[in-house]
Amino acid sequence: MLRLIRGFEELALGLVKSGVITGGIHPYIGQEAVAVGVCAALGPDDRLTSTHRGHGHVLARGAEPHRLLAELAGRVDGLNRGRGGSMHAADFSLGILGANGMVGAGAPIAVGAAWAARQAGSDAVAVSFFGDGALNQGVLLEALNLAAMWRAPVVFVCENNGYATTLPAATAVAGSATGRAAAFGIPAVTVDGMDTEAVRAAAEEAVARARAGGGPGFLECRTYRFEGHHTMERRMKLHYRTPEEVDAWRTRDPLLRAAAAIGEAATAALDAEVAAELAEAERFALASAHPDPERASAYLYADGSRPRAGAVV
Repeated sequence: MLRLIRGFEELALGLVKSGVITGGIHPYIGQEAVAVGVCAALGPDDRLTSTHRGHGHVLARGAEPHRLLAELAGRVDGLNRGRGGSMHAADFSLGILGANGMVGAGAPIAVGAAWAARQAGSDAVAVSFFGDGALNQGVLLEALNLAAMWRAPVVFVCENNGYATTLPAATAVAGSATGRAAAFGIPAVTVDGMDTEAVRAAAEEAVARARAGGGPGFLECRTYRFEGHHTMERRMKLHYRTPEEVDAWRTRDPLLRAAAAIGEAATAALDAEVAAELAEAERFALASAHPDPERASAYLYADGSRPRAGAVV
């Protein structure tokens, strides 16, 4: 899965450059261990909310690469018929309640999903991914408060890659990520976000506690993005990180750690398998049609909605 996410993002970068994907993307390259580790701890009925940098979360949860790539390319065979694009991909059948272009906006959605599941008698857990740039967003703090008050089965996952766009987190965040959770009485831990197994172990503990009725948990995953915040950075030629800083983090690449663990032969076999899968994904996406402009207003409103039981209409 690490290799699939990395290869997918590299393929997507090429399609942005060629113009197949318009508007650009926020690459997840470097942060794969967080998505893979957390999603490995989830059960089939669990849910998650993602971010503008969400391809890794969507793939790690089990979305089909060819349908996600078609979505990025704005094609009708995409996960959301080409209408969600890079920042709003969703697949309710997998519990993916959507990536989100608003910073921190997935947190209250995850709390609501967790509360609804508990009301329905389910032991499902919800996970909310967000970056360090969301730590000062009021909507996240409100979500933490509600989750704590309701003891909702939510795991908040902060992907701290050190930068909110180009702003270093150290110059913008007073206190700490885990300190915010602790203020609401939520158990919080910091984990090496470049180590898939460390992330999975921490996620398994938090998910198990939430599922058993122990309330919400909070993980701060210290990670790093090797690419820019957005593909537009390549054109803008922004300089806010030194090459030495990026190179130092590259030595901790989660793919290198995984490859060392499984050996050269197994790595080569997996690389070949992923390459074939992504080649087919590209073929599928490029062969898919663009949406019909005549139906541009379709899906703006829900069809066949029914009031909940007991509602007065």
